[in-house]
Amino acid sequence: MVRSRSSSSSGCARYLRPSYYLKRPARLGLAVAAFVFVSFAVWDRQNLLREHDDELYKVNEELQILKDQLQRLRQSVTSSEGIIQDDGKSINDKFVSNDPIDDERREKVKEAMIHAWNSYEKYAWGQDELQPQSMNGVNSFGGLGATLVDSLDTLYIMGLKDQFQKAREWVANSLDFNKNYEASVFETTIRVVGGLLSAYDLSGDSMFLEKARDIADRLLPAWNTPTGIPYNRINLAHGNPHNFGWAGGDSILADSGTEQIEFIALSQRTGDLKYQQKVEGVISHFQKTFPSDGLLSIYINPNSGISSRSQITFGAMGDSFYEYLLKAWVLGNRTESVKHYREMWETSMKGLQSLIRKSTPSSFTYICEKNGDYMSDKMDELACFVPGMLALGSSSYDPENANKILSLAEELAWTCYNFYDTTPTKLAGENYFFREGQDMHVGTSWNILRPETVESLMYLWRITGNKTYKEWGWNIFQAFEKNSRIDSGYVGLKDVTTGVKDNMMQSFFLAETLKYLYLLFSPPSLISLDEWVFNTEAHPLKIVARHGEGNNTTRDVSTPPHRPNKFFGRKQGGS
Repeated sequence: MVRSRSSSSSGCARYLRPSYYLKRPARLGLAVAAFVFVSFAVWDRQNLLREHDDELYKVNEELQILKDQLQRLRQSVTSSEGIIQDDGKSINDKFVSNDPIDDERREKVKEAMIHAWNSYEKYAWGQDELQPQSMNGVNSFGGLGATLVDSLDTLYIMGLKDQFQKAREWVANSLDFNKNYEASVFETTIRVVGGLLSAYDLSGDSMFLEKARDIADRLLPAWNTPTGIPYNRINLAHGNPHNFGWAGGDSILADSGTEQIEFIALSQRTGDLKYQQKVEGVISHFQKTFPSDGLLSIYINPNSGISSRSQITFGAMGDSFYEYLLKAWVLGNRTESVKHYREMWETSMKGLQSLIRKSTPSSFTYICEKNGDYMSDKMDELACFVPGMLALGSSSYDPENANKILSLAEELAWTCYNFYDTTPTKLAGENYFFREGQDMHVGTSWNILRPETVESLMYLWRITGNKTYKEWGWNIFQAFEKNSRIDSGYVGLKDVTTGVKDNMMQSFFLAETLKYLYLLFSPPSLISLDEWVFNTEAHPLKIVARHGEGNNTTRDVSTPPHRPNKFFGRKQGGS
């Protein structure tokens, strides 16, 4: 038995010896053919498996996108976040009986929006902004329909179904970005990219997302600098990014650090990381040399990353950089991966406190501007976004510092309200100067329908529950109605002391001022601060959970998916 097994083993072994085949050419050829056939079969199967894995990956990607869209559709049916119903109303209307005074005031603001929109539709449809007194449109931003795009989410939130649908059709059929126009990267991002993304988040209509991606792709070359700090202008048709001549070749801090919210959100919604990578590269560069007081010059060389001048302000050209440090952290769900944004913001808030002064005799708290070692007792109305920003960021401090930050927010809000209340028209000038023993007086005396103060009042009302902020907001709204409303729209004032009117209805009046006033008189559940973050043009973007954190409906975009083995400031006024 052993012999038989040994013999059998010996017989099998000979087929493994090369000499066996060398003596038998026919069998050698057969063996080679068999080897080739088996090798090809194995290789082909591996290719098929690899192709199958690739296809499976693509299917999973598409499935995730469909899941995201389905989630938004469900939200559009089930949430109370201003969703438009077939009767043209919003289901948030079911909350209106909570406070009859709020209900009445909210309807007055909505009527103001209808008046502004109807005037734009009648005299300037498809153009950037309306000139109400001459009753014509003007393309302040290259003919991108700035007022229309800026107004989409306001129309949606207010439940103005017909107006929203007509605007949607214009965006789908007439909005063309292939224009030989030198666009501001900042203004185009906050108004157009932000407006389109917000309309997408609210409605779930993918057309808005496709349009947002189109314009963002045209802006991306602006970030192709040695430091990643973007140039601030770019031709929408031909590229060729560059900076404004008046800035001496430098990039502006606010213009370069106020695209993070929109571009990160775009990456989250498309799954394409390139947008997020561009804008986060800017923050990474600033983080390397971030000063101990967190205050950056408003002029930065995009090639060296060095500031050639030492002007520091929370007003024009500096403001929204600090705002976006906080809001990028909020958009990122306040998680470890975005912790550095919060840390940078808290450092900057320590620097902010070094700029705080009080007037005499009335002790108005205000924010100075700084140039080198020189402190200027000047504060822009633009800086009145700060109280709202401080209120939004206060809750994540320890109790002692939270109270300190919130108290500072309330003190600054009182000052900003008095920017309005101390003028004959009850509308604020563009900036104010503070003098010893004289409190404050108007510097630049125009008012261009800016939103910053009512923005802060909305945040403070929601965070403190103090109804005083509603009263202040109502007083400001009434001043706009008295001084700025005309038969063909709303206009700014050339001088808040005389009430002489200008001839421009700024797009941000519809995008921001009226939206924040509407939300001031609405339940806090309408565009909840727990679920949405506003960009600096008041476009709400949905906060989505990152991968592995809670009930996420959007894939983590912080890491690649797994595969098998003149002065512009916070908002430029159209001129």
